[in-house]
Amino acid sequence: MAETFTFELVSPEKLLFSKSVAMATAPGTKGEYGVLAGHAPMITEIKPGVIRIYENEDTVVTAKLFVTGGFAEVSQNRFTILAAEATPVSELDVNALQARYKEIAQKIADALTDEEREPLWAEQELVMAKLLATA
Repeated sequence: MAETFTFELVSPEKLLFSKSVAMATAPGTKGEYGVLAGHAPMITEIKPGVIRIYENEDTVVTAKLFVTGGFAEVSQNRFTILAAEATPVSELDVNALQARYKEIAQKIADALTDEEREPLWAEQELVMAKLLATA
């Protein structure tokens, strides 16, 4: 059995996930990375994407969670992610996300200025990240 460490996913309101795991991967702003027990300490920013949890070995994903972004802290025996929002990938509704993406695209097409488009582009990027997570 692989050596384990504590993985925690925290929102501003509560602890969302806390387990002893063999490995976890996270969507860092400079690329996806994996954490194993004994990892070098670091603090990084997390971009919207999927956290994959491997509870018993580093080859079987036991949980996939979509986060909208946040920060991660790694120590030799703990990996903590503070995320504004997290959702199990299994709970993402592909049809609703596709409809929302089309709705945002229409609003972008109708917008008259980049000032109006900027928040729509950001939301569209987040919806696309959620869609990619479901693939």
